[in-house]
Amino acid sequence: MGSTGVLAESGMSDKASKRPKQTGDNRLPGDPDRETLIERMIRVDHAGEFGAARIYAGQLAVLGKHPVGDTIRHMAQQEEKHLAAFEEMIVERRVRPTLLSPIWNAAGFALGAATAAMGEKAAMACTVAVEDVIQEHYAEQSAQLGEDQAELRDLIDEFRAEEIEHKETGLAHDAEQAPGYRVMLEFIKAGSRAAIWLSTRI
Repeated sequence: MGSTGVLAESGMSDKASKRPKQTGDNRLPGDPDRETLIERMIRVDHAGEFGAARIYAGQLAVLGKHPVGDTIRHMAQQEEKHLAAFEEMIVERRVRPTLLSPIWNAAGFALGAATAAMGEKAAMACTVAVEDVIQEHYAEQSAQLGEDQAELRDLIDEFRAEEIEHKETGLAHDAEQAPGYRVMLEFIKAGSRAAIWLSTRI
């Protein structure tokens, strides 16, 4: 091959490497197609924010009038903002919500109320567990999204920053001093990951 051919091939390679990342570029054989991937993301994120809002509602039902109530209320308001954004997106993009919403409605409230009944530190331990799983989940989604979904990626990054803030708030309120903290943390994390897996698909 002549020098001209080598340069032309090299130029084509450079252009390909500089192509803006697209959603699904790193899909493996058997992975969902791009459209299904995005639909699943929106579905599970809507479900997750709904569940988080219900957890905080349960905590406020028990601790709303306590000194920590304002802190929980602030986090709850941010979750409601997240939920509203995904509710709007579900309608705009015609994505079917998870069929498990009635379960997350009851389970989320029950988890929030039960941990709050155990005390402020246990409620904050619940926050640390749930928010840590959510921020990890958002980080994975952000890495999958390309420039074609920049708006969704930016929204997820914004919400992830607030979930991290919630986790740090829980730690600052002595979550690690809750009785059985480590067991509670892993139990709630496992349940949260299971809810994510189910809500993505059902």
